[in-house]
Amino acid sequence: MPYLKNYRLLISHSWHYESQYSTIVTWLNNTSYFKWSNHSVSADRPLNTKTNQQLREELSQQIRGCNAVIVVAGMYTLYSEWINYEIDEALRMKKPIIGIKPWGNQRIPEKIQQNATVLVGWNSSSLVSAVRNYAL
Repeated sequence: MPYLKNYRLLISHSWHYESQYSTIVTWLNNTSYFKWSNHSVSADRPLNTKTNQQLREELSQQIRGCNAVIVVAGMYTLYSEWINYEIDEALRMKKPIIGIKPWGNQRIPEKIQQNATVLVGWNSSSLVSAVRNYAL
């Protein structure tokens, strides 16, 4: 079997839309000839922090170890302090940002439109292709 690159990815998402996160994880897990490590912070794997500063530091560490950050481009990102922080940190660290437009969304937040390295539709093949092409 040929060597498979291990893509280290953080999926930035809202815990109120955890099903979107779960769908993306399932897509990545079920892709043939694709290896990845999940650096995301999910509702079932929260970081053990007590202050916002500690959370920022931990999120920065998670992003630092990634090849790319996947951002679910729902309009709710406009109101999420933590998704915006993850986008800003990915930009600061020069990590590729892969924006994924949730199925049925008509609009995409301007911050994601302006800062995503690539923006893809809501399907597994587009996402995996973007990871393979843009993740460092």
